[in-house]
Amino acid sequence: MALPTDPPLHAVPVLRRPFGRGRQVSAFTLGTMRALESFEAMEAVLVAAVASGINHLETAPAYGPAEVFLGRALRRLQEHDPAGRAGLVLTSKLLPGPDVAEGRAQLLECLSRLGVERLDNLAVHGLNRPEHLRWALAGPGADLLAWAVGEGLVGQVGFSSHGDTALIGSAVESGRFGFCSLHLHLFDQERLPLARSALAAGLGVMAISPADKGGRLQAPPAELEADCAPFAPLELAYRFLLAEGISTLTLGAARPEDLAWAVRLGDAAGPLSPAERQALARLEHAGRERLGAERCGQCRRCLPCPNTVPIPALLRLRNLAVGHGMEPYAQERYNLIGRAGHWWEQVDASACGRCGDCLPRCPLQLPIPDLLADTHRRLAAAPRRRLWG
Repeated sequence: MALPTDPPLHAVPVLRRPFGRGRQVSAFTLGTMRALESFEAMEAVLVAAVASGINHLETAPAYGPAEVFLGRALRRLQEHDPAGRAGLVLTSKLLPGPDVAEGRAQLLECLSRLGVERLDNLAVHGLNRPEHLRWALAGPGADLLAWAVGEGLVGQVGFSSHGDTALIGSAVESGRFGFCSLHLHLFDQERLPLARSALAAGLGVMAISPADKGGRLQAPPAELEADCAPFAPLELAYRFLLAEGISTLTLGAARPEDLAWAVRLGDAAGPLSPAERQALARLEHAGRERLGAERCGQCRRCLPCPNTVPIPALLRLRNLAVGHGMEPYAQERYNLIGRAGHWWEQVDASACGRCGDCLPRCPLQLPIPDLLADTHRRLAAAPRRRLWG
């Protein structure tokens, strides 16, 4: 299915959605980790985002020159479109770990690069481990975040996390955060209950990279396109999350034309249509048919593994590769294991010792060691270079 037309030159009126205790945001958020070729590339994407109705920008010091480029682009936007600039909501992030003095210096440097006196939102970037949560709630991070809000440098604080569900649940339940950014995807729904709990508690919820991290859906395989027809896979994935009530979805654009879906779906936040529900049912049926009796149901009863193999995460990748032809994506994720620090899994399927502890716990009676070995044979390959970090 062809992408919709490029964003128009005039601003598209779109609804704004609550985002925790802060200013309301558009259904799509411009992620700034991709338009890094030059300042001109960043400026072109920013102007197109404003024209597309996007008002929420997400950046980070860890995204290379993103803050510097964005700061220059924001100053130019102020000169040429003051109203457009005034409507923007700005989020940046700081990695966990520094002491208060270093954290203050990092935040002030962030503000300087962006050319602003205040951030609407500041997130702890990668609240992935228990020590990160302790830092944010009871350590130097707690003092740093309180200082940032108290000094009027930040409107609200939140976190992004690639951690496990228990850790994220503790962060949400702490009552200390106004928003969270999570991996929420049509093809990985493990954290959806957490998102629902966060929304019910009044937190804003941002879905991290539903297109790329959600399955490289901007370039879907033929099987997946057929499974989702008459909708494009990315369209169906976006609509699934918007219908769940997720506050905003990140869209990492390298070029203005990458924002086309934001124009088409910026107001498409209601319940799924009958046709969309039927397409999702066909998608699930097609995957089940191809996987047959080897489909992992993601119940997680196989855990814990004595060798710390993340069995459900690895068999989810196998489900996608075999069930929907998403092997390039599954290979990309699989080969980041052990190479991405605390941002992703550390142990791959080759660590399975065939002890059999998982077998009696599986309600589907899957031959888990055999499936793990098959996963490794299918997906182990030379890793791609990460986008940043």
